[in-house]
Amino acid sequence: MTIATKKQYESLTEEQAIIYAKNLNLFSNDAQLTCSEIGDGNLNYVFHIKDLRSGKGIILKQALPYAKVVGESWPLTLKRALIEANALKKHGEFAAGLVPEVYAIDEELAITVMEDLSRLTISREGLIGLESYPKLATDIGKYLAQTLFHTSDFALHPFEKKKLVSEFSNPELCKITEDLIFTDPFFDHETNDFEPSLRAEVEAIWNNELLKLEVAKLKKSFLTEAEALLHGDLHTGSIFASETETKVIDPEFAFYGPIGFDVGLFLANLIVQTITREGEQRDVILRHIEQTWEVFSADFSELWENKAVESYKDTKGFKAYVLNKIFRDTLGFAGCELIRRTIGLAHVKDLDGIVEDEKRILSKKQALRIGELLLLKRESISSIQAVIVLLEELQK
Repeated sequence: MTIATKKQYESLTEEQAIIYAKNLNLFSNDAQLTCSEIGDGNLNYVFHIKDLRSGKGIILKQALPYAKVVGESWPLTLKRALIEANALKKHGEFAAGLVPEVYAIDEELAITVMEDLSRLTISREGLIGLESYPKLATDIGKYLAQTLFHTSDFALHPFEKKKLVSEFSNPELCKITEDLIFTDPFFDHETNDFEPSLRAEVEAIWNNELLKLEVAKLKKSFLTEAEALLHGDLHTGSIFASETETKVIDPEFAFYGPIGFDVGLFLANLIVQTITREGEQRDVILRHIEQTWEVFSADFSELWENKAVESYKDTKGFKAYVLNKIFRDTLGFAGCELIRRTIGLAHVKDLDGIVEDEKRILSKKQALRIGELLLLKRESISSIQAVIVLLEELQK
């Protein structure tokens, strides 16, 4: 009798990744495999393994037990790799074609083997290069509606929903979000990172009690409202895209939280693009913002009408109440994301990559201002069209 022994975790080298891939039986016996580490994130190794004979490729992603950007002084749970793989599979049940296919999961080595998306481009890089991605808004709107509705109480039996809430408990990574999005940027915290010329604007945020009250409300929502299985980190750097395809990746922050969080983070990252673009190029992104919400709300409404198991689904005004709450949450979470991406620990290349100092600082001030207004006015902004008007007025 053969006794299976548990593998001991070790981070792979490129050579070891090739050996690992050969044992998966995903390539032919005569495959000539090459490997390159392509990850540019903060938490993982990402290996692109390709057969030079057939051209077939796979992605092998391995979680590290610490934040790569900081080092071993910032330990992280390896369980996030399993959560990410399972989130991809669960979201893939409802948004087929909009997430990569998962081929294998190795819990002990914190490895997920998945579809090769090297034919596509990270959408943040493409957007910075003024790509328009005509399907981006409709695809992400659909992805958000399908994944968030189908994993919510509106679609699931309570027992199934609570089982999923337990399965996707992700406290370590949620704590990172709690700190970096909802807390640190709004206080004089050592993790904050901003240019001295922004100090007046930053201190105004730290001293704005009405603003901080809105952030406190949103943090409470994030901590307590298990509405649906979120991606948890849905920004333009977590989306591969082309003219014809869109694929959402990297849901290692997945957990059960408020529906508006995913929607808000994505829209905030598009808003950054409206700040850095001009003229017709800006109009392209404004349309993406409007269309994302329109597709999300229309698809969510259709799912509600056809698939909701909620006893009150036909009660007049209830669906409108739910969508209104999601919309106001979306604006608030977008405001938090804009502020934290400007003065918090983790910035975005869209802004930091602006070479000219004066233009970069002006753009960051604009991001902070928009973030503040979305937080303070989220109860009075009535529609996505009103958001577009607000953005256009601020950027004249």
